[in-house]
Amino acid sequence: MAEKLMKYADAVAKYEPVFGLEVHVELSTNTKLFCPAHIEFGGEPNSQLTPVSLGLPGSLPVVNKKAIDYAVKLGLALHCDIAEWSQFARKNYFYPDMPRDYQISQYDKPLNGEGYLDVELDDGSIFRMDIERAHVEDDAGKNTHVGGSDGRIEGADHSLVDYNRAGVPLVEIVTKPIEGAGARTPEVAGAYVRAIRDIVRALGISHARMEQGNMRADVNVSLHKPGEPLGTRSETKNVNTFKGIEKTLTYEIRRQAAILEDGGEILQETRHWDEAKQATAGGRVKSDANDYRYFPDPDLVMVHVTREHIEELAKDLPEMPRERRARLKQEWGFTDLQMRDAVNADALDLIEETIEAGASPSGARKWWMGEISREANERGVSLQELPIGPQDVAEVEGLIQSGKLNDKLAKQTVSGVLAGEGKPAEVVAKHGYQVVSDDGALEAAVDEALKANPDIAAKLKSGNMKPMGAIIGAVMRATKGQADAKAVSKIVMQRIAK
Repeated sequence: MAEKLMKYADAVAKYEPVFGLEVHVELSTNTKLFCPAHIEFGGEPNSQLTPVSLGLPGSLPVVNKKAIDYAVKLGLALHCDIAEWSQFARKNYFYPDMPRDYQISQYDKPLNGEGYLDVELDDGSIFRMDIERAHVEDDAGKNTHVGGSDGRIEGADHSLVDYNRAGVPLVEIVTKPIEGAGARTPEVAGAYVRAIRDIVRALGISHARMEQGNMRADVNVSLHKPGEPLGTRSETKNVNTFKGIEKTLTYEIRRQAAILEDGGEILQETRHWDEAKQATAGGRVKSDANDYRYFPDPDLVMVHVTREHIEELAKDLPEMPRERRARLKQEWGFTDLQMRDAVNADALDLIEETIEAGASPSGARKWWMGEISREANERGVSLQELPIGPQDVAEVEGLIQSGKLNDKLAKQTVSGVLAGEGKPAEVVAKHGYQVVSDDGALEAAVDEALKANPDIAAKLKSGNMKPMGAIIGAVMRATKGQADAKAVSKIVMQRIAK
């Protein structure tokens, strides 16, 4: 039975939303957080294991130094207070996908303390997200539920567990309760998680592929009327798309508002986002921190990161995404909208590499945001997954600039590359794509077009240039699209001037 929902505009007019996000970022180390088991996405199930990651008696964890360095870099990028001394704790809970049946996390002594991230919204305004902590922990494995209709545990007749992911290092970035976003709450949350994705990629510490589980978010939200205490929150677990995060908040605000308006109470529980139903669904009653019985892990000493080492890591930080976008926007002469579209399409790196390969900024943007983007959308893949790269696009642009291809032939060349026919030069050679530059051939084609269209020729001679496109089109058809439009226009002007 569908839950009762209030209209979103009415909900945010009557209630103030308070939200929080727990963003889980898997670190791209070669081995796990506490053992030398190799990490590889898509590997044979239960093949990336050691006695430590299996939780076998007598096995002892050893901290992965690179994971700690990666976490410090992230803490620095998020303006966190970096603790010289931090501690791992055991988080006790029944984890069917964690062999040792507890998680090694950080609780009261995290590596990264309070920080913040200024997030730029679509209209250019800035919203500050206050961060409570960004602590290090190891990930759980993966459950696959078999027999149900949607792959979830409801309706399943059995479950399979893959422990390969168990023990993979991750950082959990926990915000403070965020107030003041109002109706823009979903937008702010989506922009924040996108900003986190961009930062960890810039730092080179995570692949941040949400579809592979490298990055996901727990979404918390509650409602209260102005001047009243904060309400009871729900927590929607493991949302792994940006749109899913935004839709989760929109749905939960509408759901909770309807319950409160009817005099009901919000249950503090975990929920999950059902993409098929475009709704959240209830899970278990939410546990509080004391239910996890945190205590310092007796097998691990405290982590000591010296001030000198933190300063060394700080010196190696790259340009942050927000500053980089501002610089590139100015260098390339893009408008706010053009830059925002490139960022949203995850095309910024591709455009930059295409420009570095010799293309103009406008040319690089035209291809990646035009023909190639449409192809990616049709195939349902990312731009990076298509069989075309920055060097290919720059080569096509070079052929246009040299006059060897016109726009139509260039599009056909790009289509050939996308179809797997080879590099641009190979596609051009295979199909014989080449702009007709022979003046005699073009003049003959123009004369034939004017002769076949005497009414248009008369209009052109009288000074009406609007029908020029019809003559150019006729010449293009006659030359199978291989004429240069500018050269055709020049010849037409010469003919009508006689």
